[in-house]
Amino acid sequence: MYSTITPEKEEPMSERVNVKVLLLVGGEAEVVADSPDADAPARYPATVIAEDAGVAVKELPGMKLSATVGADDRLSGWQQR
Repeated sequence: MYSTITPEKEEPMSERVNVKVLLLVGGEAEVVADSPDADAPARYPATVIAEDAGVAVKELPGMKLSATVGADDRLSGWQQR
């Protein structure tokens, strides 16, 4: 009889980075991450960021936050700094 060995699933590493909301464009917030590999601003749904951070959408421009970088390099888990 053969034994089946399954490798342990590696948990994706996540890290928190500092971000700044530059401006709102329609329903999206344009953010820039304070990370060496961040090369350009990215857009995320403003309502999601505001809800996570516990603020009104209109308060987002200029706000400094932190966020978790996922395995797909997308940000989530927005928190006020």
